[in-house]
Amino acid sequence: MVAKRTEEISSFIVMDVLERACEMESCGQDVIHLEVGEPDFDTPPCIKEALSRAMDEGHTHYCHSLGLPELREAIGAYYQRTYHVTVDPGQIIVTPGTSPAMFLLFAALLEPGDEVIISDPHYACYPNFIKFVQGRVVRVPVYEEDGFQYRPDAIAAKITDRTRAVFINSPSNPTGNLLSAERMKAISQLEPYVVSDEIYHGLVYEGQEHSILEFTDQAFVLNGFSKLFAMTGFRLGYLIAPPEYVRPIQKLVQNFFISANTMVQKAGIAALTEADNDTARMKTIYNERRVFMIRRLRELGFGITVEPTGAFYVFANARHISNDSYRLAFDILEKARVGVTPGIDFGPHAEGYLRFSYANSLENIAEGMDRLERYLKQRD
Repeated sequence: MVAKRTEEISSFIVMDVLERACEMESCGQDVIHLEVGEPDFDTPPCIKEALSRAMDEGHTHYCHSLGLPELREAIGAYYQRTYHVTVDPGQIIVTPGTSPAMFLLFAALLEPGDEVIISDPHYACYPNFIKFVQGRVVRVPVYEEDGFQYRPDAIAAKITDRTRAVFINSPSNPTGNLLSAERMKAISQLEPYVVSDEIYHGLVYEGQEHSILEFTDQAFVLNGFSKLFAMTGFRLGYLIAPPEYVRPIQKLVQNFFISANTMVQKAGIAALTEADNDTARMKTIYNERRVFMIRRLRELGFGITVEPTGAFYVFANARHISNDSYRLAFDILEKARVGVTPGIDFGPHAEGYLRFSYANSLENIAEGMDRLERYLKQRD
């Protein structure tokens, strides 16, 4: 008999879309992938060279459970020069991806029945991490006309004596929008810890992203190398935690993961210290795609009240087409051969929306938009 906590985990719907798209491609059909949030760029050469060099130098063994000291120092230096905040390397736990960091965080933070406030829409996997360790998810709707930003008073209304954390994600998946500094400051002044997912930092095209550490030290930061540095397959992330949580989380790492991959951590150091020109080039190209996709989606009648300015997503209102985003997404896939992600993957308040990823070439995005235009004309 499968454990109840595992049975109750929902599927990651974007992966269901991707896997169906792959089945279609295996049968010879051409599919445009606008569903997956994965950089289409190759990993920068300086990072790959550092990985290869680390292997040649014999960095193929266990390391300290918190991560290589030189990588933790590089992360601290990155936060100092980027956000002008001081992060003690001793508060940084390096992990084999950002998702394991999230698991470790909630395993250390939550007792059964403790609550975590998340936005709705939200990254699809957040609730499953919380519920897996017997926490309770409390959703706060955010609205298109607000640019999907939290309203701090709406958060405050949901806080109880069991609330342990407020979860923020800016730039956001799925919306691509940022939280303003004013709203982040207001959230930081609430009583619970703030958990800040900063994985899309560096991918901002208008405005300025802020780390929660600019406003409070009563916070946990989740970050990693997958998105900005096009290193998804390297599986390298980290958690910045208040000092009193470091040793408890370290014991979890020792038991469940031992340590992050040593040679990959060497590549992470190169990413933080040598890849600025590469990330700037990728960011310029992402922005060209963003502007193009927003224009074409609006021409096709999709609702985008506040333009997304970060990550690589456009979260478009499709309620004029259908209120069943799951069925609509799969219909688009089968008939137009374009992969998109249904809004329902991101929470009940996201129903009727579709997420489009511009982590694909401009040529493919243009073809995808043309196919979508023909699909919509055939529906009329």
